[in-house]
Amino acid sequence: MKQQLSFFSSIGEEAIGPLEKHVTINEVFIDSRKKAKNSLFIPIIGERFDGHEFIEDAIRNGAVATYWQKDRLIPEHLTNKINFILVEDTLQALQSLSAHYLATVKPIVIAITGSNGKTTTKDLVASVLNDTYKTYKTQGNLNNHIGMPLTILSMDESCEVLILEMGMNNLGEISFLSQLAQPDYAIITNIGDSHLEQLESREKIAQAKMEIRDGLEAQGKMIIDGDEPLLASMQKDNQVISCGYGEHCDIQIMNVQGNEDGQSFQINSEHPSYYIKMLGKHNVKNALYAIAIAKKLKVKEKDIKTGLERLQLTGMRLERMRGKKGSLLINDAYNASPTSMIASLDTLSVLTEFPNKVAILGDMYELGAHEEALHRKVAQAINDNIQTVICIGEKGQWIGEALRDRRWNGSLYFCKTKEEAKTKIEKIISKDTAILFKASRGMQLETLLDTFVCRE
Repeated sequence: MKQQLSFFSSIGEEAIGPLEKHVTINEVFIDSRKKAKNSLFIPIIGERFDGHEFIEDAIRNGAVATYWQKDRLIPEHLTNKINFILVEDTLQALQSLSAHYLATVKPIVIAITGSNGKTTTKDLVASVLNDTYKTYKTQGNLNNHIGMPLTILSMDESCEVLILEMGMNNLGEISFLSQLAQPDYAIITNIGDSHLEQLESREKIAQAKMEIRDGLEAQGKMIIDGDEPLLASMQKDNQVISCGYGEHCDIQIMNVQGNEDGQSFQINSEHPSYYIKMLGKHNVKNALYAIAIAKKLKVKEKDIKTGLERLQLTGMRLERMRGKKGSLLINDAYNASPTSMIASLDTLSVLTEFPNKVAILGDMYELGAHEEALHRKVAQAINDNIQTVICIGEKGQWIGEALRDRRWNGSLYFCKTKEEAKTKIEKIISKDTAILFKASRGMQLETLLDTFVCRE
């Protein structure tokens, strides 16, 4: 962004410092350690820190202006080095500034939420729109009440389509983000089991995700998972477009075919066939959300296809890697919930090119009081097309125990540590082996996977 200081001063009440109002600010940042020349520093106050204490670091790293909370003493010795813009609350100032900037740039806003698939869908939407529009999307996981405003403030003034990922932990959070962003289009990718510890039921998770419509423009469109019963109440709304495999969906996925390299599919019996270099039937649905948005925005068919085929996904999401001895490694270790783990297992089970399919499964976190039952539920998705399961961690053991209880026919191993699992994998890996790595972020299964990546 490039805006004059007066643009930022309009949020506060008074500016104290050496700069004239016409000075250009190039960036907004909250981390005083970041190098950001000619920038505005916003000191956020947390439970255990106060960004105001790091103002001198921010100045050294390029800040020429700062929002400053009125109840904090202004350091007089710095008033000749940086402009202080006084505000009641620095977090609210950040959020108000992002709304002001959004209203100035006026891009088409696409908001995306869901228990799983938000980041993949965000990447897909950006990829299919890039040839037609100047787009900007959420970087990393900046998808909450602090991250989303920073994402908005990071877009260029020339941005035509802004793609915002919206995350949540509790009720009311998506509503706030949606009302701030006022999306023209909103996507709910699915309703899973993430955040059960906080919300206690999938019904409440669905309620939280549906808050994304709270800020939706009057003529806006909602695109939802049409196969999810908990979203069925929305399908009668004329603002809603349902996507999925069921015949009742407004846009139906048909004729899916694929292998280890990717999948092709059609929609509503139409002639065009789309192709994605991704595994998993859930990713076909994520691609459909992107296609639905693209068609609403009048993107040409050839540009949709090109965008899907050239997609660059954020890492560790069913990422295919060549392993030692000619094996296939599938890195899906970014995070896990029962819903996403079952989807990953379904993906592994249909890889017919590999006679020896191995699932490395670890702990899933934030599942609340029913975490044991939810881990055991995963075992129901493991069929005879998967030959070996290696369970790692205290919670991962529950998956194995459920498999053993149902007398599953494959080879089952229990490992307390990743080092122990490494020894097991070394004995079974071969050119006929496909190995899935799946667990919550805290398990860091990618460090185990890295041992078996072919470096040649």
